[in-house]
Amino acid sequence: MTQRSLLVRALWFLVVGWWATPVVVNVAWALNATILLLPLGIKLINLVPTVLTLKEPRSRLDPDAATGQRSLLVRAVYFVLVGWWLSWLWANLAALLAVTIVGLPVALWMFNRLPYVTSLYRFDG
Repeated sequence: MTQRSLLVRALWFLVVGWWATPVVVNVAWALNATILLLPLGIKLINLVPTVLTLKEPRSRLDPDAATGQRSLLVRAVYFVLVGWWLSWLWANLAALLAVTIVGLPVALWMFNRLPYVTSLYRFDG
């Protein structure tokens, strides 16, 4: 599997990614508010870079890259203490920056790092 071309990813962002990403983030937050659906909410947050620009995680492109993740216990403790509130602030700041042309590159960078801010999940491996 390879990364999609920049043109395809840019067209996706212009047609779908810019509006679908805030929807996915808000649905993920609603799911994170429940104990039962928390794993699904975390999975959605981890998919934000893909929803935004069709960016594939390196672990899909290179299976060896998935071995560099922190343990699930460390990630869970981080999420409970820091990730749940910091990622909410991070995502909302990125959404505000995304509505300006000057802030758009920073917003893209921030959305691509949202999985790490939420639960220390390395999207890029």
